[in-house]
Amino acid sequence: MKELRQIRDAVIRALRDGGLAAEAAFPAKWAAERTTPLATVDVGTAEGRALGFCGYLGETRGEDGQVREVYGKRLEGVITVDIRAPGALECREGGETAATVLLGTLPEGIRPGELRWEGLVWERETGLFLRRGYLRCEALFLAEAGEEGPAFLDFILKGVLRHEQSA
Repeated sequence: MKELRQIRDAVIRALRDGGLAAEAAFPAKWAAERTTPLATVDVGTAEGRALGFCGYLGETRGEDGQVREVYGKRLEGVITVDIRAPGALECREGGETAATVLLGTLPEGIRPGELRWEGLVWERETGLFLRRGYLRCEALFLAEAGEEGPAFLDFILKGVLRHEQSA
């Protein structure tokens, strides 16, 4: 599902911008090569709902002057963030950095809720310390339809992809 990938990628970018190495959930073989904390991100569970009546939110006028109908949907879900590091201190510090980002600097389309961390453990298969976190959140997506037809553009995470496309 494209929307889940957008959420995952937005969280990865936010963690990297916050100073923490971050990747999509990865095979354990990569872990052995780590010398600094690494966050791996995945969207665990998600369920969606339309916003407004049948998703309809209203109309907007684009830069080209054309009127477009705006539709929205909301996904509620849980983002899993695993912090792995060669030392316990580095793993804890990576978790603190991740918590700051997850609760304070995610893109506007992702609204954080409860953040829960498991205790620090030694992961035998990777040879690294692991701290697993779960962020309950909701993500808002928008799509537009032009005057000439009912075909939708893709639903995009609010405030993320449009901003990057214009850069």
